[in-house]
Amino acid sequence: MSETKKLLIFVCTGNTCRSPMAEGLLRARLPDNCGWEVMSAGVCAAEGWPVSEHAITALREKKIDISGLTSTTLTPDLIERADLLVTMTSGHQAAVLAAVPESQDKVFLLKSFGVAKCAADIDDPVGGSLDLYRRVRDEIDAALPDLILYMMEHRGTEL
Repeated sequence: MSETKKLLIFVCTGNTCRSPMAEGLLRARLPDNCGWEVMSAGVCAAEGWPVSEHAITALREKKIDISGLTSTTLTPDLIERADLLVTMTSGHQAAVLAAVPESQDKVFLLKSFGVAKCAADIDDPVGGSLDLYRRVRDEIDAALPDLILYMMEHRGTEL
């Protein structure tokens, strides 16, 4: 009997920079049989847009390929299907809660996990330099170990 995977969705604005980088970075850290499906979406995303070239380059430097990802609109249906929604900013968190208020127990800022629980936003690098994308990539990557611990602790339980 196969186990149903839990769904984690990273959320940003247009789903072409931060959330696809987070998706790629987390997928690279998780084993295939971890019990989680990882995707990303945007609160103001158009369907099917390519990931930004700087985001692709920043992850390619870490040997992670996100060039095949395209933008997805975060819909109420996706919010309801998700077991965990991880947002880049408090504004994204508010947008998710405005769309589906009953999702409050499964929506978290990326930087709100761990002992420090420093609920800071991840800045949007759109239109910025490759160095800015690298800094954002590294900021996202540094937050992932605490998120992974949270996922491990809550695997098999309702969020």
